[in-house]
Amino acid sequence: MTTLQLNTSLFGAGGQSTTLAAEFVARRGGKVIVRDLAKDPVPHLDAERFAAFLAKPEARTAEQQAVVDYSDALIAELREADSIVIGLPMYNFSVPSTLRAYFDHVARVGVTFKYTDKGPVGLLTGKKAYVFVTRGGVYGDDHIHTRYVRDFLGFIGITDIEFVYAEGLAISPASKDAALAKAREVIARLTLKKPQFALT
Repeated sequence: MTTLQLNTSLFGAGGQSTTLAAEFVARRGGKVIVRDLAKDPVPHLDAERFAAFLAKPEARTAEQQAVVDYSDALIAELREADSIVIGLPMYNFSVPSTLRAYFDHVARVGVTFKYTDKGPVGLLTGKKAYVFVTRGGVYGDDHIHTRYVRDFLGFIGITDIEFVYAEGLAISPASKDAALAKAREVIARLTLKKPQFALT
């Protein structure tokens, strides 16, 4: 079993979403590929990078080929993984911009999705995603923050998605402790082991 863990918190290993994702991955075991999008951010999409994706292979410049090679490496990690684990904090009602940049580089027509007469079809099928959502307030599961991630993953063929929430982290210490404890109970259930984490 190979897991691709995408960390997106600005706080690195100390971020709550990263912590929960790492605990989940550690309990599952197997091979883990970790990509920290805050520490090693994917460049934001611009006209030059987009043109590289559109250019025919034989017509690409060396610079365009480097852009495509970088994107191909990201996609290769996705292809290798059986499971995708995403640490997903909410910043200003949305996903971290680094995750959006990552998505922009792995959404490639003919590579991770294709267009058909019945609409787009994702090509990265047969995978499961686990998304660890952390928020300062309480917004529920029907929020643009998580809808966007669900829609994007579905677009590239990943439709089996489990969201684990830790909300209300900024309301009070008691609210934070309760939310993290609840998330860890879900982690224990998903990994079929008894909880090993206690609040201090």
